[in-house]
Amino acid sequence: MSTPEQQARERIDAMLAAAGWTVQDKKHLNPSAALGVAVREYDTDAGPADYILFVDRVPVGVVEAKKPEEGEKSTMHEEQAEGYATAKLRWTIGQSSLPFCYLSTGEITKHWDLRDPKPRAREVFSFHRPETLQELLRDSGSGAGVTTSLRQRLTQFPPLDPIGLRDCQVNAITNLEKSLSLNKPRALVQMATGSGKTFTAITSIYRLLKPPVRMRRILFLVDTKNLGEQAEQEFQSYTPNDDRRKFTELYTVQRLTSSFIDAGAQVCISTIQRMYSILQGEDLAEGADEAAPADVARAMAGAGSVRAHHDAPSAPAPVTYNATYPPEFFDLIIVDECHRSIYNLWRQVLEYFDAFLVGLTATPDSRTYAFFNENVVSEYTHEQAVADGVNVGYDEYLIETRITKKGAEIKAQQQIDKRDRLTRKRRWEQTDEDITYTGKQLDHDVVNPSQIRTVIKAFKRAVETEIFPHRTEVPKTLIFAKTDSHADDIIQIVREEYGEGNDFCKKITYGTQEDPKGLLARFRNDYHPRIAVTVDMIATGTDVKPLECLLFMRDVKSRNYFEQMKGRGTRTLDADSLKKVSPSATTNKTHFVLVDAVGVTKSCKTDSRPLERKPGVSLKDLMMQVVLGQRDADTLTSLANRLTRMEKQISPKEKEEFTVKAGGKSIQRIVRDLLDAHDPDVVASTQGVDL
Repeated sequence: MSTPEQQARERIDAMLAAAGWTVQDKKHLNPSAALGVAVREYDTDAGPADYILFVDRVPVGVVEAKKPEEGEKSTMHEEQAEGYATAKLRWTIGQSSLPFCYLSTGEITKHWDLRDPKPRAREVFSFHRPETLQELLRDSGSGAGVTTSLRQRLTQFPPLDPIGLRDCQVNAITNLEKSLSLNKPRALVQMATGSGKTFTAITSIYRLLKPPVRMRRILFLVDTKNLGEQAEQEFQSYTPNDDRRKFTELYTVQRLTSSFIDAGAQVCISTIQRMYSILQGEDLAEGADEAAPADVARAMAGAGSVRAHHDAPSAPAPVTYNATYPPEFFDLIIVDECHRSIYNLWRQVLEYFDAFLVGLTATPDSRTYAFFNENVVSEYTHEQAVADGVNVGYDEYLIETRITKKGAEIKAQQQIDKRDRLTRKRRWEQTDEDITYTGKQLDHDVVNPSQIRTVIKAFKRAVETEIFPHRTEVPKTLIFAKTDSHADDIIQIVREEYGEGNDFCKKITYGTQEDPKGLLARFRNDYHPRIAVTVDMIATGTDVKPLECLLFMRDVKSRNYFEQMKGRGTRTLDADSLKKVSPSATTNKTHFVLVDAVGVTKSCKTDSRPLERKPGVSLKDLMMQVVLGQRDADTLTSLANRLTRMEKQISPKEKEEFTVKAGGKSIQRIVRDLLDAHDPDVVASTQGVDL
């Protein structure tokens, strides 16, 4: 019976062989037998090393083998591995220090590169392939015969040219590069929906691919096909500041639509579902990358194949070593909408690769922060985006539809939300667990035709008389439905109540018989349809800038999902572009209206709030109240809201006059100051409180 040490050696031998190494004993040494040879018990002046790695007959690394129980104390053995790496090897001439160090029990393997500025061991899925180490040792261009490691080059970022970038984007890119230069393996970029996360990411990717950093390959992970297509379009249209050519003219970008990855592509765009299937050596079932990852995970059964239908949940198959796409295949992975893609099944995809991980999200929670080691390199909230003019704010309008003994009772009114803002620490502690409510807390979903008709009538009347009373056409409106059949009922009743034809109101979902992408383009750019009904497809991650009304006819039990759905209305739009689809609009898009027909806003689902707290008070009166010393949150927040909307309506000359009369402060600066006055993080920092 073999000893634990022998068992560990057998596992290490198998791992090395899987990664393309030929394992030999020193007594049968033939270093020219293959590109990569791992020699057991190789003699050094510090004693026999467990394994010395040769690439093309040149020693490049060392493997220190330990029993499983010693793996828990692996840090104690790092110095021993480095001792062999710097020792003089027997039977070699002109040999210098070996850069690549491994410490392995056959179950846990750690790796570090002695060329790094501050070499630090990190856990890896398996050993690097010989050709990878050969590539890493090639001349980096820093001098004849001088090689540098990736982590060395990550300390050499050139200054960032801020032209064409928002302040929040400059901050995110600068802080991310600082994090990478410090060799922090994970980083989280939190930016409000609509503030340009993808553009920020592409700018970072461009700087990482070009000299002096020169990453080899980057993966841009999304969780739906729709988001992958949008990302591909943004790469195609991106032009860097220092080159007139498009990104895709400078670098090869491949959006994965099959199980093949082009080794020559510098950027790969993929759904995380497809990447899982690629690592498993399987074909992705049709439609599986159009659904949310959580739905796909529930559809997986037995052997772990990714199926299009929904089976009963079972334990998914773990990711195993894939020689075609080994763990070192990507240098960096950017995870878009990372709050949806980092748990359970999908976590193993991310942790398979020996790559830096960067998460992008507008709506992190405690699990997101924990996964990214609480390394938040950017935090840019909805309120900050509104203050900076990056996003538009919103109003809430409540339609209550309770079925009482007297029949259907309806109340329609503007909703005023006065909940306190949370500190950053409190927000980070929140989870995204589903929230349950009693019947007294939340109205029932609007599902029967009578209720649907009641809501649509109330919505039509409210838009025409209160919400957008001066418009001659219905503002572009998105209705969130519960199911496909629910959406069909809504569409039929909308057409009837408005007395319009088929083009007026359309369903845009993955399951529609019409081309969903074509419908979405028409909704975004054409006069018709005026109203779209969706269940899933444009609930998250899809830009429709002319949207001015969101009508919720389904409840949402996830804080993050609700925030993402709200984000569909936050995009800014200039007056000329808005008038192309809504001819009676007279100004830039100033805000959108969230119309709540199911009580979705009555729960504490999200930290972002409508800025309007005093809708019945005029701008002049609000300003007078502040002049007279009123400093409560409702007054200052409402004033900030009015000013940011005014800023979108006045001319450049009027903005200059405002700045002069305000002592040199722009409208945006004053809006930010008004919001900061009751921001718990700002208040705490000025008082020296550690949050």
